[in-house]
Amino acid sequence: MPGRLLRGLWQRWRRYKYRFVPWIALNLNHNPRTLRYVPEESKDKVISDEDVLGTLLKVFQALFINDFNKQSDILTMLPETVKSKYHNLLSVQHPRVKLLEYRHQQQNTFKPEEILYKTLGFSVALSTSSLISAGKGVFVTRGLVPKGAVVSMYPGTVYQKYEPIFFQSIGNPFIFRCLDGVLIDGNDKGISKVVYRSCNGRDRLGPFKMSDSTWLTSEICNPLAVGQYVNNCSNDRAANVCYQEFDVPAVFPIELKQYLPNIAYSCDKQSPLRCVILVALRDIKQGEELFSNYYTIVS
Repeated sequence: MPGRLLRGLWQRWRRYKYRFVPWIALNLNHNPRTLRYVPEESKDKVISDEDVLGTLLKVFQALFINDFNKQSDILTMLPETVKSKYHNLLSVQHPRVKLLEYRHQQQNTFKPEEILYKTLGFSVALSTSSLISAGKGVFVTRGLVPKGAVVSMYPGTVYQKYEPIFFQSIGNPFIFRCLDGVLIDGNDKGISKVVYRSCNGRDRLGPFKMSDSTWLTSEICNPLAVGQYVNNCSNDRAANVCYQEFDVPAVFPIELKQYLPNIAYSCDKQSPLRCVILVALRDIKQGEELFSNYYTIVS
């Protein structure tokens, strides 16, 4: 029994140590490949915010069209100009089907991972990690991820530096720290799960959802929302993706916010919603597991 307990504690430490500041400070020189150095002027931007926004809009619009039979309440609230945009998108995909008839004629919808593949040319999914005792990992299940592509998103509740996160942080290996001290809690269990769902219900405006909560379940609507399970790189497994922060602009389409896997802990609307995406550092082939570095060092 004591041996089993010690083994369990050791496995927990092996997963957690990369987030333990004293350990990092003592091991920087011994494990240099876990660090990604970027020029100060570029911060953590590997690709431009415009490219990130373009990718998210492309994927979310495809998901919206795929879920069109469920969007009737939202469509009635949208301006005619926005409805016309989706009419044009629908016409490209289904030339003989009119917008108002689509939800009645649609027999089958594609799975979210299929939409991702049709839209970006690849799909990603959770599976057992290739690392011993690492639990889950994220794999490219189909297609090829080109260098510079947005490959996933880090879901969770977004906390400003001054907001309480103590109880949520106990035994929680899924808290991501942004460069400016903003924290994202990507845990899909326990208190973290309850807090996210509470905030999700708080911010809903009639038929409009301000965020996606399906990443907390086994039926994920946004197939990119698996970034919290990307494992850390090591000397043996070099990073093939990296984290990049992205603030959602105020002009982000309200009907597509239902696919954003992040929500602010505070109801203060002054600051934009922080998201973190993962960008491919090289071409990543089908069957490869994603590995990143937990820390971005700005030199």
